Amino acid sequence: MSAPRFRPDVPEIHRPYAAAADRYSRFDYRQVGDSGLYLPPISLGLWWNFGDNVPFDRQRSILRHSFDSGITHFDLANNYGPPHGSAETNFGRMMREDFGPYRDELVISSKAGWDMWPGPHGDLGSRKYILASAEQSLTRMNLDYVDIFYSHRVDPDTPIEETIGALHTLVVQGKALYVGISSYSAERTVVAAAVARSLGTPLVIHQPAYSILNRWVEDGLTGVLRQERMGAIAFTPLAQGLLTDKYLEDGRGRRSQNRSSLPDKPLPEQTLAALRGLDVIAKERGQTLAQMALQWVLREPTVASALIGASSTEQIDENLAALDGPAFDTEELTRIDVLADGIDVDIWAQSSKL
Repeated sequence: MSAPRFRPDVPEIHRPYAAAADRYSRFDYRQVGDSGLYLPPISLGLWWNFGDNVPFDRQRSILRHSFDSGITHFDLANNYGPPHGSAETNFGRMMREDFGPYRDELVISSKAGWDMWPGPHGDLGSRKYILASAEQSLTRMNLDYVDIFYSHRVDPDTPIEETIGALHTLVVQGKALYVGISSYSAERTVVAAAVARSLGTPLVIHQPAYSILNRWVEDGLTGVLRQERMGAIAFTPLAQGLLTDKYLEDGRGRRSQNRSSLPDKPLPEQTLAALRGLDVIAKERGQTLAQMALQWVLREPTVASALIGASSTEQIDENLAALDGPAFDTEELTRIDVLADGIDVDIWAQSSKL
């Protein structure tokens, strides 16, 4: 049978996909703790721009470009959309139509912990919820297993042994290769890691919010991760867009489709002044503010990857360029610390880090 003929009248996005041959030439992959799992320094989260609010062809373009650029890790959760579940459903279409031949190169993660359906077993950390949610996620994504499955947040009422036990069951069943936790405090992480270790399924990764403006992980968690030989992947490393150029002009930002969790009002003058000062440092380094912010997060040895969102291929390229920036010197880090001092931007309520 002859090969299919090239059709110049068919848009490239609709042609059969073949990944770029040089996709592993851009950067080194980083080990997660002391496990055998390696992540790209920049990973793509499918929180907002991959639901039914965005045309599928635009999603496909971003996902193809990401993989072609060496981004092998795609992070999802049961409630990503909008609506809930739609990001996983759309990614499942990508697996069927584009990424299927490359499944063994991909690191795909999902989570359970936030609300998905009515009733007492529709969120948090019960065994019933986690196992049912994982089954639903696999079906939506057209997968037999995920590479990482997380407890998305602490359940203050369910025994931690039950929650971690459910993660262990997923590994035993072959439905997750690795398991981790998200937004757990240092103290809870110690307990969760001990439970997992006793079951023979170690926790390998923690996904906390972490940025120049949100440093709660430095108050004990990074030390615990080193102690437990776990790695981290930082979400919201750009502080929900604050650490980009969107707010520098007037402090109001350019919000789209009500995505931002930040208050819909101008930033306090102290915060705006700090952002402008950080932007000065970034420009001196030959970087955008976003690029410097990503490189700053990745300077922390326990952080294997920074988890970004993207609404265009251009944003992917800009964020990847952060990896080309010069190393920070002591003076730069001190200036960054002074500017960020007292500005704690934590859009995720402290109660989620119990």
